[in-house]
Amino acid sequence: MKALVTGADGFVGTWVVRRLLADGWEVTGGVQPARLGRDAGAGAEWVPLEVTDADSVRRCMARPFDAVIHLAAVASVSDAAGDPGQAWEVNAAGTARLVEAIVAAKRAGTADPLLLVVSTGEVYGRGDATPRRETDPAAPCSSYAASKLGAEVAALEGWRRAGVRTVVVRAFPHTGPGQDPRFVVPAFVQRLRQAKRTATATIKVGNLAPVREFLHVADVVDAYVRLLASGEAGEVYNVASGRGVSVAELLDRLAKLVGVCPKREVDPALVRATDIPYLIGDAAKLRACTGWAPRHSLEETLQDVIDAQAD
Repeated sequence: MKALVTGADGFVGTWVVRRLLADGWEVTGGVQPARLGRDAGAGAEWVPLEVTDADSVRRCMARPFDAVIHLAAVASVSDAAGDPGQAWEVNAAGTARLVEAIVAAKRAGTADPLLLVVSTGEVYGRGDATPRRETDPAAPCSSYAASKLGAEVAALEGWRRAGVRTVVVRAFPHTGPGQDPRFVVPAFVQRLRQAKRTATATIKVGNLAPVREFLHVADVVDAYVRLLASGEAGEVYNVASGRGVSVAELLDRLAKLVGVCPKREVDPALVRATDIPYLIGDAAKLRACTGWAPRHSLEETLQDVIDAQAD
């Protein structure tokens, strides 16, 4: 079985590539041309892919893949807020280009891959303090979430119009070794370790009130791989634990694991106006389809991030 992973050198992409290789897949990683010099890892092949360039997408899709796992995206809420047009160009228009390349491959009889489009639980936006279900309306309240919903629309249109076998996954917050320190868990770990190392009395924080869940990236990737085998085309699946903690509690748990207890100082630069107060997902549909369940506890997940920064 042959798979193309777009955004293969990103945080989640590297985990997906390793998992597919371990499962015996032949993996091609699509990465931005400027990043081709990076190590693809044993067994994977890196090829240039720029989703803002239709010719680049068509060239990448010239091979007969069995599955395409689409991760290439502007994945940071802050980056998307800084340039919403670019977020839409990459996330929504980039997905539309990929879909059209698959349509062309289908019509030419060269390939008919399953397309797994990775979206986000943030498309649900603000709502009641109850777990979000796939039947809940999408009401994005950030440029990032809106552009990811645009990607969903583009992908599912390809399914309805041309039979592109599309599965959409809405991943709720996840973390693990290798995540960029701009994201909350590795950012907290970095600040806490620095506070312990320098005996600093305070650390900078943003809004600690939101309630989130934090899956281990390995569990999220496991859900993706299972959906490659069992996901129903044209459907949307939440990848979520259904168990949430406030960001304040998350910081408390990390501080205990690091062995430090600094005071918190709110930095206005770290406060996001688009924060969703409560964002927890219901993954009953995914469980019924694949038997998936997260294997890592929150403590195990946080400890893995701490240990990775200690290396």
